[in-house]
This record gives sequence, structure tokens and C-alpha cells, in this order.
Amino acid sequence: SDDGKLSFNEFKAYFADSVLSGEELHELFRTIGTHNTETFVGDVGFFLLLDYFTKHLGEYENVLSVLEDLNITILKAMDKTKKDYQKASSLEQFVTRFPLKETLNQLQSLQSSLECAMESTEEQSRQERKDPTKPEVLSVQWPGKCSARRLQRSNSLSSNNPYSSTGWIEEDSQWVIQINRLQKLIDRLEKKDLKLEPLEEEVLEENGRSHIMIVQHQMSVKEEKVEEFHLALKQYLEFASAQGGCLHVSIQKIPSNFHFIVYEFWENSNAWNSHLQMNYSKTFQRRNVDFLETPELITTMLVP
Repeated sequence: SDDGKLSFNEFKAYFADSVLSGEELHELFRTIGTHNTETFVGDVGFFLLLDYFTKHLGEYENVLSVLEDLNITILKAMDKTKKDYQKASSLEQFVTRFPLKETLNQLQSLQSSLECAMESTEEQSRQERKDPTKPEVLSVQWPGKCSARRLQRSNSLSSNNPYSSTGWIEEDSQWVIQINRLQKLIDRLEKKDLKLEPLEEEVLEENGRSHIMIVQHQMSVKEEKVEEFHLALKQYLEFASAQGGCLHVSIQKIPSNFHFIVYEFWENSNAWNSHLQMNYSKTFQRRNVDFLETPELITTMLVP
């Protein structure tokens, strides 16, 4: 609330994690609140909070200091890029885009290592709480415990890099903000020549009769129901194609799984709505409840 203090609700909203209980967080809150003081008045002052965590930072005091310097350096670089990019030659623009992308890759790699470290430490704490009688300490491994998605997007950093992926700290909101800013800047730089001309305005009729209705069905079919689904889909398409307002129907199947995409083109939204009321359409929708792994995803769009 910008009053220079933290209430317990504010403290909990920021510091809560997946390990400590509400009671434990409240005990920590009281510990900080009474740190170097004789009384506890209900709120934690900023300097009490700063003093408490400063004494517990250890090696991370240097890490956070480096991050602060990195944040300032990146903002300065992006500001200069914004000023110089448009008037630069094509080659100079490419040379500018390359370090931007490389910086983003390095930040994402470091972020992946931090996420892995957080997952590992939280998992270790949860396991210790489930079985507190075990004397041994669970090993913390990263990035091996990361999901395949994070490993694929990670780029290893050189061992002599001061921001090497072997270091990890708690994820900081400002860190994420700067990564997002970098991504948005790259997107804007790469799309600066995009032009949508000529600009013409068209008044859309409320009933949409002058616009074609495009419908996309996405369906993930159970493996044991594929044959039955094929028969039901064939009947549905035969009936739909025979309707006067149907312009075209096509099917795509994803080879790696039992995922089907059906595209339907209708003369207008009225024709599509009439089609939905037909018995063959309702029957197909009812049968899909048994055929599909997940609910059918239907997307519609009016096109002039």
C-alpha cells in the first residue's frame, strides 16, 4: 500500500511458496517484525525486512548485485538500439538483431536453470516433510530434473561466463519483466516494415449474410474408437455437403496421433445455424461424447 510497511497479508502475497504453511509464514513474519526490536506492532518495516534478509543472503548478495548491474546495462543497450536501428543499413540492422537474440537466449537459458533449481529444492523440502524420519538428505540435481521442454529451449553457457547456468537464485519478477521487454523489442524491430495498405473500411452487416462462415473442428479421438468415428464422420460430411448453404468441407488428420481437423465453409452464418439444428448434426455431436478424448474445439470466423 506504499506506506513503507508490510502487513501480514502483503507479506504472505509476496513470500508464500509451495512449501511453507500459512502458520510457518506467520512465524517468519513475527520473527522479522521482532528482529532487533522489543515490541511487535503488527506491520514489518522496510528496513527490518531488508536487514533480516541481508544477513541471510550469503553468496546471493553478489548474484543479486550482478543482476542489478545487468538490468541497467540491458536497458541502456535497448534504449540505444531504439534510437539507432531505423536509420541503420540492412547489414547494421542484422548485426543489431543478432546480439539481441543472443542476449535473449542466454537469459532464457539462465532462467531455465533457475526454474530447475527452484523445482528441485521445493521437491526436496516437500519430500523431507512427507517423511521426516529419514536421516539422509535428498540429492538436488539440475538441470536433469527439468522437463524436456526446458532442456530443449536451454542453451548451455560457457564455464568461464560469470552468468553461467551452474548458478541459480530465486526467480525475480523484475528479471521476468526484462526478458519480456527484450522479446517485445525484437518483435517490433523485425516487424517494422510491415505495412497494411490500402486501408479500407467496410461496414459489417449485423446479420452477416454477405460474409462466408468458416468453421474449424478440432477433435482428438480415442484410439479404440477410431473406426466408429470414421463411419460417423463420413455420414456427417455426406449430409453436411448436401446442404444448400454448404460451400466446401475438408478433413485433415495429424499423422502422429488420432487428431482430426475438419473445415467447413458456409454461405453465411444463417446457413451454419440452420445446419446446427439438423438431426444429423445433433446426432454427430452426441456421438462425439463417446468418441473423443477431450471436448471438441470449434472455432468460427466470418470472412468478407
